[in-house]
Amino acid sequence: MSEHNLAPQIAAYEREIGTLREELLKEIGHLEEKKEEAVKAAANCSQEHLQTLQKRLSALPSTLRTIKTDYASLRSQVRNFSDFYGTAIKEIMAGINEMSEANKDLIEKYRKEVALRRKYHEQLVELKGNIRVLCRVKPVLKEDQHEEGQTVVVTTDPNNESALTVLSKGKAKNFELDKVFHPQATQEEVFQEIEPLITSCIDGYHVCIFAYGQTGSGKTYTMEGSVENPGINQRALKHLFNEIEERKDMWTYTVSVSSVEIYNEVLRDLLSKDGEKLDIKINPDGTGQLHVPGLRVMEVKSFQHIKKVSPRVSSNRITFGTQMNQHSSRSHALLTVTVLGTDLASGAKTTGKLNLVDLAGSERVWKSGAEGERLKEAQNINRSLLALGDVIQALKAHQTHIPFRNSRLTYLLQDSLGKGNKTAMVVQVSSLESNVGETLCSLKFAQRVCKVELGPAARKIETGGHNEIGLHVKVSPTPTTTNIKTSSVTISSKYHRKFSTGKTGDDISVNLA
Repeated sequence: MSEHNLAPQIAAYEREIGTLREELLKEIGHLEEKKEEAVKAAANCSQEHLQTLQKRLSALPSTLRTIKTDYASLRSQVRNFSDFYGTAIKEIMAGINEMSEANKDLIEKYRKEVALRRKYHEQLVELKGNIRVLCRVKPVLKEDQHEEGQTVVVTTDPNNESALTVLSKGKAKNFELDKVFHPQATQEEVFQEIEPLITSCIDGYHVCIFAYGQTGSGKTYTMEGSVENPGINQRALKHLFNEIEERKDMWTYTVSVSSVEIYNEVLRDLLSKDGEKLDIKINPDGTGQLHVPGLRVMEVKSFQHIKKVSPRVSSNRITFGTQMNQHSSRSHALLTVTVLGTDLASGAKTTGKLNLVDLAGSERVWKSGAEGERLKEAQNINRSLLALGDVIQALKAHQTHIPFRNSRLTYLLQDSLGKGNKTAMVVQVSSLESNVGETLCSLKFAQRVCKVELGPAARKIETGGHNEIGLHVKVSPTPTTTNIKTSSVTISSKYHRKFSTGKTGDDISVNLA
């Protein structure tokens, strides 16, 4: 195509380019205007915002002064409150300390009063010759914790060592005995209460200590214990030989032991190899005392000697398992220690006797699961314990006839429960709800025993051909813990004298016949 033909098109394109250039310039001008407007608007906005900020900033010093004032006021209040709080705390602490001291004083006075009351009670018990009753609460063992009915219902009072409470059917029943041992009490703590009686045996008195309670309540543990933690028997014998050693420069002693068990109303010798059957007779020497013909009596020279004999006694005793106790003692066991003493200076001779009795456990036949021979054993045990209860009741009522012969057990204990002896009973109870019935029965029996009066203890001594000096003390009227009005003392010998304290009714009569 020739240049002549392209000229119109070029002209058209140039016109179009010119038009576009004009439009572009107009658009650029328009954008410039918008830009100027936007800049002005932004400047105006910044100015307004700046003025707002300046106004706020000018108000800040006033706000800051207000805050400072409030802070100073608050700080002053805090300082005053701290002083007030410190003063109040000091006053409160002083009040607490004062109350604490007052409480300590009251608690101390209460404990002294309880101790004094117990001392007077023990003196009264000694004067009257009451059987001393101790109660030991068995702790809950691991094997008991997974069985039903294992709620603890027996509680002891840390401020009163003579009281315990049993919760039965929603009602609290309170009991008071001579001494109550809490479940955590040690073997040594129990023995400390018994120890004075052991010394009395060496001095020429007849002493009996027996454990009573349901099957599985811990009687055998309290009396015999274990090799690692011995009970009353071993501790008593050790104490006895320690006392003998301390007195060797003034006294000589001969100690002998015998041991029997009553199984199904049959008396067996626990020191013999074959467990020979025995019987109880009246001593033909005219003293009227009981004796057991054929019973083996072994003289022992030391505590170590008697420790060698003890396993034989334990192994010969009859035990079987019941639902109440895996190793239940099915017999009553009696260990008798006789101590003959001679005063090297005067030649006076004393005869002391210590009976340590571990009774078979009382139990409800249906609960023990006893059948056949075990049922017969349980029935015999319960009958003999019932006979013991009858004897206790008769002694308590001061009856002229005491049914000692109703069972072999009571017949054998006649010397121990007779007049002039020192006797202590350790009643063992379970603290668990499943045994609450038996626990209540044991504690009610213990309360009856507490009221038995054997009369004042009599020392068995021979001096210059005179066989016995007996000390008898009568108390009338019944004394309180703070006032003992009338006392009467009778001593058996050749002469009789009467003394008076100078107070009305306070006559002291001494018979030397």
